[in-house]
Amino acid sequence: MEWTPDEQGLQQVLQLLKDSQSPNTATQRVVQDKLKQLNQFPDFNNYLIFVLTRLKSEDEPTRSLSGLILKNNVKAHFQSFPPPVAEFIKQECLNHLGDNSSLIRATIGEGGPGGLRGAFGALQKICEDSSELLDSDALNRPLNVMIPKFLQFFKHCSPKIRSHAIACVNQFIMDRAQALMENIDTFIEHLFALAVDEDPEVRKNVCRALVMLLEVRIDRLIPHMYSIIQYMLQRTQDSDENVALEACEFWLTLAEQPICKEVLTAHLVQLIPILVHGMRYSEIDIILLKGDVEEDEAVPDSDQDIKPRFHKSRTVTLAHEEPRGGDGDGEGDDEDDDDTLSDWNLRKCSAAALDVLANVFREELLPHLLPLLKELLFHLEWVVKESGILVLGAIAEGCMQGMVPYLPELIPHLIRCLADRKALVRSIACWTLSRYAHWVVAQPPELYLKPLMTELLQRILDGNKRVQEAACSAFATLEEEACTELVPYLSFILDTLVFAFGKYQHKNLLILYDAIGTLADSVGHHLNQPEYIQKLMPPLIQKWNELKDEDKDLFPLLECLSSVATALQSGFLPYCEPVYQRCVTLVQKTLAQAMMYNQQPEQYEAPDKDFMIVALDLLSGLAEGLGGHVEHLVARSNVMTLLFQCMQDTMPEVRQSSFALLGDLTKACFVHVKPCI
Repeated sequence: MEWTPDEQGLQQVLQLLKDSQSPNTATQRVVQDKLKQLNQFPDFNNYLIFVLTRLKSEDEPTRSLSGLILKNNVKAHFQSFPPPVAEFIKQECLNHLGDNSSLIRATIGEGGPGGLRGAFGALQKICEDSSELLDSDALNRPLNVMIPKFLQFFKHCSPKIRSHAIACVNQFIMDRAQALMENIDTFIEHLFALAVDEDPEVRKNVCRALVMLLEVRIDRLIPHMYSIIQYMLQRTQDSDENVALEACEFWLTLAEQPICKEVLTAHLVQLIPILVHGMRYSEIDIILLKGDVEEDEAVPDSDQDIKPRFHKSRTVTLAHEEPRGGDGDGEGDDEDDDDTLSDWNLRKCSAAALDVLANVFREELLPHLLPLLKELLFHLEWVVKESGILVLGAIAEGCMQGMVPYLPELIPHLIRCLADRKALVRSIACWTLSRYAHWVVAQPPELYLKPLMTELLQRILDGNKRVQEAACSAFATLEEEACTELVPYLSFILDTLVFAFGKYQHKNLLILYDAIGTLADSVGHHLNQPEYIQKLMPPLIQKWNELKDEDKDLFPLLECLSSVATALQSGFLPYCEPVYQRCVTLVQKTLAQAMMYNQQPEQYEAPDKDFMIVALDLLSGLAEGLGGHVEHLVARSNVMTLLFQCMQDTMPEVRQSSFALLGDLTKACFVHVKPCI
């Protein structure tokens, strides 16, 4: 039942409100006493909100005053309001935020525009946190009331309120909330009306809305597509970088739509130069990236430099892994050595957009790009040249066919850029060359592979950590493409990688393990030569001995050793005993910790099961590499018992690695598997 006021009580409250407007001090004192008395009754607050929101017959000052008294009560005693009273007040406020009187709206919005901003800030949080709930029958679909209200506020005189109102509605686009879908055309109309708002926050939220609508209601945008594209071209060049970034997302989203080619072809001539321009480092980027620091290899890494990494399973690539090499800032997609820059920014978004558009338009992009590229790649200013190299890398996948005629000239130029005096040019050249590795490897090795490899190996030993990282990642990509083509140069390659061991700080060591593991995967049994083993194994085993069982740096090292053991085959025999023992110990420790945690979760921490997964994978590598030679190790351990437990683990990745190991042990030493069948 909805609360209704008692007529006599209502008259009493109204009289009080009238008296309180009297200038007479004695009357004021009586009013104060009466207020204290009435505050003993919880539903007094219901009368106050009722006067504020429903009694349209009363004059505005009286209604507003009622709201201000209520506001003070809410501030002082809201915690002690009975739930029905609190509910009634909240519901009334929401329903009447759009009152015809600006004074009443302001009062409801907590006394004044500042309060309305506060209220809208709170509403935005509620919309963010409970978007599904607000559109559910459970609450009687409050959105049916809220959406039209929010839309009214798109026209509010305060930019903060306009911005909040759009942000509130935006929360409901991706879920296709029914109330929004019913008002979709009004929403789009209102957005267009705010397209050139003077407030950057408003423009940003308009752009964000259009990007989401492109994904869920492209049908409603198609009639206006020409103007929307023209608008987004403007906004991608907005003076406010946050607006430009939101607008730039539009091209990324459009590229995924089937109509992309049809609607965008005519605009490429405008769009391509804008994206290319957005790919330059901004001045602030260069400061944050310490772009003027050329040598920092002696500076130790701080812990936040090292992002969490994911284990790469031997059996299948996990969904959360990013491919190596990243976005052309010379690092992996999810790694960045500056928190400030790991944020998605205009440069990365522009590069990503160009990449996806190159995959949509293929060679059709080149007439718009080649004239720009000529100018950029040979530019005297390093920032401009750097952006040109990034452009070349971004289009590598989509425009490869069309680029082939130019590569005999471009690849040598890029190889020269590897020796540029600016570290940021050297690092981007590493990345872009890795994007063309496939083509390089297909040509006679003397032409490009040999000079590229020679120069990349020098960059692996660069004095700048960002360049070391980019070179190591690029070299790993080259290894995957070249495979056994690298065999003639193995000695030279291993000398470099082993020398880097003594030189690298923490973060890059982890990438170096990847380069060594990939080398082993790529050349396979060719690595099994005494001179190569002599170079490679001592530094790996030294690191292995330095690391404690609970150190996460074991992950990349174990992965690396797994590849090395598989490649070296019997060449790994002298090292297999301690490696095997430790893997079994890691599995045993993790299982024990999981058991303790399951029995007493409040007393013990949950184990990091990655230790177990990586150890199982390395045992697989040993079984695969050593074959029958693994038999004596299995005989002297309880690995089969542990394996039986791992195969029943709750975590799929653990079970997956267990089944893989079971297969490898069945091939290598069935005698020990047979009794357990």
